[in-house]
Amino acid sequence: MSHDIESMAYRYEDESSKPWHRLGVPINHDATPQEMLVEAGLDWTVSKRPTRAPRTLPVGSGEWDWSSAILVDDFFALVRDSDNKVLGPCGKDYVPTQNHQAFEFFKKFCESGQMRMETAGSLQGGTQVWVLAKLLMTFTLPGGDEVRGYLLFNSPHVWGKSLTIKFVTVRVVCANTLAMAMGESKYGKGFRAPHVRAFDSEVAKEAELSLGIATELFSEFEATARKLASVRVDPEVVVRYVADIFQDSLIEEQFGKSFYKQDPMKQASLLVDVNSPRVDTSKFKRTAYDAFNSLNRQPGADLESSAGTLWGSFNAITYYCDFLAGRDRDNALTSSWFGARAAIKAQAWKRAAQLAEVIGAK
Repeated sequence: MSHDIESMAYRYEDESSKPWHRLGVPINHDATPQEMLVEAGLDWTVSKRPTRAPRTLPVGSGEWDWSSAILVDDFFALVRDSDNKVLGPCGKDYVPTQNHQAFEFFKKFCESGQMRMETAGSLQGGTQVWVLAKLLMTFTLPGGDEVRGYLLFNSPHVWGKSLTIKFVTVRVVCANTLAMAMGESKYGKGFRAPHVRAFDSEVAKEAELSLGIATELFSEFEATARKLASVRVDPEVVVRYVADIFQDSLIEEQFGKSFYKQDPMKQASLLVDVNSPRVDTSKFKRTAYDAFNSLNRQPGADLESSAGTLWGSFNAITYYCDFLAGRDRDNALTSSWFGARAAIKAQAWKRAAQLAEVIGAK
């Protein structure tokens, strides 16, 4: 099913403050969470409503008889009250989180962690409500290639899903994004995404912890990005890299069925070896073909940090995932932040780092 992005708003100071995705309604930069909620089209509530089932089956091609329906005790419908849109089913113990509760929580969380709510919106028909908070973290690669850090808050109106917080990097020149789980910290206990609740001292500590973990992840990301930007890569390696991410059957065809049973660093060594078999790009399926062609078509392809480097190759994949894949921007953003293409980008990042390590060791 195709969706339009239901709603979105961003804080506006001047033209340079427009968000990387160039979407949404501009609002005053000092807007309150409630004002942001209204401008983003998220000033609505949800309620849990009873569900019923017909008592008898229709006869032949007849219609269902709802005159004596059975009340279903254990299942409810989660409904948006403003337009009675059914967002999905839910169980009897499910407690909906209202948007205004989530926004007030996000505000206090950001204030405790020295972050600023910048953009808010909803995806997938209102089931995914989100806020991007800008961090005071940035670095610039050679040629003016700027990368910024954000936290992505997600409060889904989906049964079985709870609030999540991810660390996100944004490459400004082309708006490519990469989301990382906040539990990937090497130090301490890692991050525990809290439920929306009273903002007490415990949650304030979690906000402080999140900033520490985000700082750590951003530092690690910068170090890897600088390494990728310094590693020039042979075109044939780029072909293998794209095939490895999007069409691994071609890798197995050339390297054998046991290729992916080997140690990941051994795999990386084979992918960069000049004596390794060539991968035929004419066998690329549409996804691999489009990602490969993004190499020289993506914004920023000619920057010093990107042209002919592993950083440019990685960003060709992220650009494809963020902007070329999917039938509309709603599906593209949802998949790139929360779905299958988020996993593809994470896989591409991990493999690029392995390739850089192998090349650097030669």
